[in-house]
Amino acid sequence: MGHNVSELTPTTGVEFTGVPGGELLDEKIAAQTLDALERRGVVVFREAHATDDQLVAFARLLGEVVPLPMGSHPKYREIQKITRDASKSKLAAYREGTFHWHIDGSTDAVPSRATLLTAREISGDGDGDTEFANTYAAYEGLPEDEKRELDGLRVVHSFAASQLLVEPNPSEQERAAWDRNPSREHPLVWTHRNGRRSMLLGSTADTVVGRSPAEGRKLLDRLLEWSTQPQYVVRHTWQVGDLVVWDNTGMLHRALPYGPTSTRLMHRASLAGEEAVA
Repeated sequence: MGHNVSELTPTTGVEFTGVPGGELLDEKIAAQTLDALERRGVVVFREAHATDDQLVAFARLLGEVVPLPMGSHPKYREIQKITRDASKSKLAAYREGTFHWHIDGSTDAVPSRATLLTAREISGDGDGDTEFANTYAAYEGLPEDEKRELDGLRVVHSFAASQLLVEPNPSEQERAAWDRNPSREHPLVWTHRNGRRSMLLGSTADTVVGRSPAEGRKLLDRLLEWSTQPQYVVRHTWQVGDLVVWDNTGMLHRALPYGPTSTRLMHRASLAGEEAVA
């Protein structure tokens, strides 16, 4: 039985249907995925129902899989459980932070290349959809004078900035715990080896170097609003078994809010970054 491939919006997203988990391990499917990821940022496999073995094997066909220091999976260090159930994940308390637009690893010198996320359980009430915003396309859509304005600007990213959106009045202990995560300065516009440009924005973007906090905030908020316009966004409504892969070097993403008692459970694997931000 063949599979169908369709493009989701004029700028972003490719959807495969009719590809069960076992067929993900076909090198042709892996090559198609990498090509779609490069061109369109997000690749959706509807109801693939990939097992954890297949998820890890598919990830390894796409790149180098990142092992986790504290894996929550009994067999694979590469798989992380995404849930608000603290009995299933030590990081459950931080999941509210993912309700804001962000890029994974934005405080790393080399952010992860891509993320694979598959739905094991969903809440069934529409909560927990995931949205993706294409900052490659958003940058291309900027007027030329605005592109010139951004040239050379640098931004400090921090874990604390993202957590302040969730908890604006932290205790001294909370603030100290956040600040133990090192901040990182990046160019606002990332010029990739292939010549394409994306923008590093989102919840960790704290201050613009050389601008007052208020001026920097105004610019960062304006660019985030620009990048998350409908023409640059894909919203994925999960079904059990769906697998979504996205380019983490240029796609912002966020989970739409779901409650602490939600049954939503995802399994995630990440591909190691291949180039430093430049």
